[in-house]
Amino acid sequence: MDRFPIARRLGGAIAGLAMAGQALPAQAQSLPYGNTASGDDTVAAPGGGSGQAPRGRGTGPRRQVTVSPYIEAAQVVGAQLSPDQEVLTWTALAAGVDAGLAGRNTQGSLSIRYERRIGWGRAGSGDVLSGLARASVAVVPQALAIEVGGLAARSTVDGRSPAVPGGFTGADSAQLYSVYAGPSLRTQAGAVALTGSYRVGYTEVGTSDTLRTATSTANLDTFDHSITHNAAVRAGVRPGDVLPIGVGVGAGYLREDVSNLDQRVEDFHARSDVIVPVSSAVALVGGVGFEDVQISGRDALRDASGAPVRGPDGRLVTDRAAPRQIAYQTKGFIWDAGITWRPSSRTAFEAHVGRRYGSMTYYGSFGWRASSRSSLSVAVYDSMTGLGGQINRALVELPTEFTALRDPTTGNLNGCVSPTGNPTLAPSGSNCLTSAFGSLRSAVFRSRGVQATYATQLGRLGAGLAGGYDRRRYVAAPGTLLASINGIVDENTWLSAWLSGRLDERSSFSTFVYANWFSNGALSGGQGTALGANALFSREFGNRISGNASFGIQGLRRDLTEDEWQASALLGLRYSFF
Repeated sequence: MDRFPIARRLGGAIAGLAMAGQALPAQAQSLPYGNTASGDDTVAAPGGGSGQAPRGRGTGPRRQVTVSPYIEAAQVVGAQLSPDQEVLTWTALAAGVDAGLAGRNTQGSLSIRYERRIGWGRAGSGDVLSGLARASVAVVPQALAIEVGGLAARSTVDGRSPAVPGGFTGADSAQLYSVYAGPSLRTQAGAVALTGSYRVGYTEVGTSDTLRTATSTANLDTFDHSITHNAAVRAGVRPGDVLPIGVGVGAGYLREDVSNLDQRVEDFHARSDVIVPVSSAVALVGGVGFEDVQISGRDALRDASGAPVRGPDGRLVTDRAAPRQIAYQTKGFIWDAGITWRPSSRTAFEAHVGRRYGSMTYYGSFGWRASSRSSLSVAVYDSMTGLGGQINRALVELPTEFTALRDPTTGNLNGCVSPTGNPTLAPSGSNCLTSAFGSLRSAVFRSRGVQATYATQLGRLGAGLAGGYDRRRYVAAPGTLLASINGIVDENTWLSAWLSGRLDERSSFSTFVYANWFSNGALSGGQGTALGANALFSREFGNRISGNASFGIQGLRRDLTEDEWQASALLGLRYSFF
């Protein structure tokens, strides 16, 4: 008779989530909660995301591949409603592909689109590339997997507004790219579960005319690019296998190198953990360990008058000869204690309190798989990283099976996805990237916040609701040009909702709305609101041809500046090759 059924199921699930590279704090990533030998149907396979299929016993292999390439031609009308009034038109020619792979051990989704805009009259012409990808590829089933993901989007870089995917973008927008890849391993040595993972990521923000010409510190500090390394190993036994309690040890290492002023984040931790079953549904968890965190950077190069030197892209030039300055350092004892509750295979809750980064920390999660078609996840987080590490982590948290949500008139990503796979208990997962963006500052920050997502499929309709709050306190080295923003706090509260489905065999629709309330702590009057909504109607005519009609409106309201509002409408045709 199994004396600890819930501890075993919970142990396997959390170990699977940690191997998936979820954005759990380092404490949670080290918890030795066991392995997948329990046979629980909610345990994620190696490298799986929140959209991974269950691994229930008795289920046969499933493999479904969908590839949908297309070309489009459309006429778009855009109207500047405020502060100036102007109507522009352009022709949009686009090519893209939406693809998905749903297998027992391998899952993935891809949505990529290239669009050429040909302006009429005073309207400008240009190219836009946008895409989102996430995949987990099993090299050795149930043991070794390769995780990959990527993002291409446009975002504002004006230094005042939040960088919202699919949000208000105009002449002050730039291209953003982020990719990551790495293996995850899980195996068993007797009663000991051994896990390990490694990810390397790269994130880059392009330039714009606004960035080249602006002189404010908010613009000079715009992120350029960074490389992130994230590695973790752990070993542990489940309650009841060797001892009445579960025990284990683990270690992790994070390094991010930011090109702006040669900033660097290094975070190493090692810890031991225990899980103490209290009842069939409740367990107490905790751990102690050692942590060494250091953040450093250099000053900007200055000319003969002492003014900072800017490069051709408008960003600050680093003085490579200047000594590296320590912006933040903490070394010593870390701990956390918490409780987990899992009354059924569909519900999981955990809450933790402890000490990390030299102060108190709080984090937790709640996951509820209401049915095979709907799920809810809530996560409270606390991390210290740069923008690149934050975006990479948000990509890891996306489900592996999804449909990307796009603005139908601009083709831009809306920042959220609609999951298409069977939901699993992945409470730290998310269907949106919004919390990872916020400001595009290059400075490293400590990020605390909460995010929640709910997604459901109701017959022909798919719907979702997501929201969150993110608070970033920036860290910058004294004696450098960025010292003035040390301790500055940015806040971003956001909501997103979507609804899509089929009206009949030939007609479909989709809608998306969002709102962001933001505060830029470095600027007087840096508070504001970003709002937007869009809708699409599509009608299939046969011979793989469909017609699209869409409308969108978005606005940006900021203190001490005039409100900006834009509206756009599209009418076009799409040809799908399959």
